[in-house]
Amino acid sequence: MPKQSPASPAIVASWLDTASGIFAPAEVEVLRSACQLAGPLYEGKVELTGTPLLHHALGAASILAGMNLDYETITAAILHAVPRYLDGWAEKIEQGYGTNVKMLVAGISQMERIHLFSETSGATDKDEAAQQTEILRKMLLAMVEDIRVVLIKLAERTQTLRHLSGAGEEQQKLTAQQTRSIFAPLANRLGVWQLKWELEDLSVRYLEPGLYKQVARLLDERRADREQYIADVVSRLKQALRQAGISAEVTGRPKHIYSIINKMKLKQMDFSELHDVRAVRILIDDNQVDGIPVDGIRLCYTALGLVHELWPPIESEFDDYIAHPKSNDYRSLHTAVTGPRGLAVEVQIRTREMHRHSELGVAAHWRYKEGGKSDTRFDEKIAWLRQILEWKEDLSGQGDLQEQFKNELFRDQVYVFTPLGKVIALPRDATPVDFAYILHTDLGHRTRGAKVDGSIVPLNYKLQNGQRVEILTVKLGAPSRDWINPALGYLKSPRARAKVRAWFKNQNLDESIAQGRTQLDRELHRLGITSINQEKIAQRLHFNKLEDFLAAIGRNEITQRRIAVAIQEELPGRTIGIAAPRAFKPAAPRKPTADITVGGVNNLMTRIAKCCKPAPPDAIVGYVTRDRGITIHREDCPFMLRLAESRRERKLTAQWGE
Repeated sequence: MPKQSPASPAIVASWLDTASGIFAPAEVEVLRSACQLAGPLYEGKVELTGTPLLHHALGAASILAGMNLDYETITAAILHAVPRYLDGWAEKIEQGYGTNVKMLVAGISQMERIHLFSETSGATDKDEAAQQTEILRKMLLAMVEDIRVVLIKLAERTQTLRHLSGAGEEQQKLTAQQTRSIFAPLANRLGVWQLKWELEDLSVRYLEPGLYKQVARLLDERRADREQYIADVVSRLKQALRQAGISAEVTGRPKHIYSIINKMKLKQMDFSELHDVRAVRILIDDNQVDGIPVDGIRLCYTALGLVHELWPPIESEFDDYIAHPKSNDYRSLHTAVTGPRGLAVEVQIRTREMHRHSELGVAAHWRYKEGGKSDTRFDEKIAWLRQILEWKEDLSGQGDLQEQFKNELFRDQVYVFTPLGKVIALPRDATPVDFAYILHTDLGHRTRGAKVDGSIVPLNYKLQNGQRVEILTVKLGAPSRDWINPALGYLKSPRARAKVRAWFKNQNLDESIAQGRTQLDRELHRLGITSINQEKIAQRLHFNKLEDFLAAIGRNEITQRRIAVAIQEELPGRTIGIAAPRAFKPAAPRKPTADITVGGVNNLMTRIAKCCKPAPPDAIVGYVTRDRGITIHREDCPFMLRLAESRRERKLTAQWGE
């Protein structure tokens, strides 16, 4: 493994010198301290590209500084790998750098589990793989308590791709694919354009090197030349708008290689047919001309005329999405002109209100670019995060930064993994039983235990983001009535609770009908009624079939009073003695026949082994079977004494409850 460059102290000193021109002296000292802590820990460690780890961290920190992030974010970027190499790191970082930095580093450490995730694991087709990728993106946002963690991870990934040529070919493709499917879309959704464009271009460079080089050659000009060309066009437009008394913001960018390749594929166009390789955007204010208020839409058309006066329009390349908005209500004027030096330039013209709608509203540009189904609630959350990031310069001087950037928008769900790596979305506070029923109803019915990240947990354990869940089952099993008791906390999902209720409802149907018929006959006899249409009574209680009505009586789902009221309504000429409703005391929670703690955890579903039939006060042990959950044996059970070496890891400590 390559050793860290001996030039590191000089590089650190140079980096800190640059930082001193950005941050206050006290903040620079904090950054210096972070480098002093990280330096010895990172000594001899390299990133997957072969870059010394400290250099990699400083590169990511520089990217964040260029985005005007606060010094706490920069400090966390420098310290992002400390948890790998320092015991008790959390206390050390909190003492030296504060709670905010500790929380950021903890969040980065959690997000670094991304290398364990596979967005296509368990997917059998393209649609399922795309759905898994989308869930994974949502999970990554849900995992972090501070949105700055995502920005640090994006900067760190950008730094990795800048030096990805130093990695092996297989690692290059894996990293680039993960970047294109997960990190670039996250940057796109959050509006972090400078990173989004670079992540996309660098990922396609390794995923489609031939096509990348072809398009790069066809651009036939260096990026610096293209950027200077756009700057000249922007300057000319600003001058023309100013002379016309129109207040507007004009920005431009050369189209990136990734975008060009995507458009060529999507529209099956040749490079020569593209007219938006160079593009500028004009954002019009609702303002005044000569002191008279002028509507912004009118100014958009005025600006369009100025553009066409400056350069000739290209035929068939004009779209009026103001007069004729897109289906998602996107509004803008699009035109293409033959600009200076005979090169094509696309110009988009819209008001600021139209632009906000295209970035944050139902016409969100990121959703349009990515395609796929719209999720209104999720889109609204993304819009709010983008607003927070747009306000970051204003927020940076206002109190506790962690509170300002706190991410509570994705707390209504939790995202966990199956043993095969598939991502499952569950309601917040969901349990392993919820997880089992989401996977398959039969799996839920047969659940007897669960492991989370390899450790056995109670079935009412509340799952956390990013955990890997494994369900322990029996071959033939049935749900417990305890699972539908809200007070016991076994099920959070209404859908899973309905599945358990449906199971009990469908059990012993014939017996329930017979019991219900007996109870109904008894009630009719009590009331002295010998002849009545029972089907009409069922209909009055909203049952389509008599059998369903009788089964509900047999399951004690209908009270005696309700039956009597329905009979009274069916026989209005008779006076029926309707019993007053009785007050029922809630039944005490059912207790297991023996309270057993397994592996230090109670409330697990266990069964007593038939071979040794242990009973208190016998010394006992637990054994995780392959298909029947956890079985409790006596310690001196012959089966346990003869247990093969390969199976002994399935033994668990167990003891009777008091």
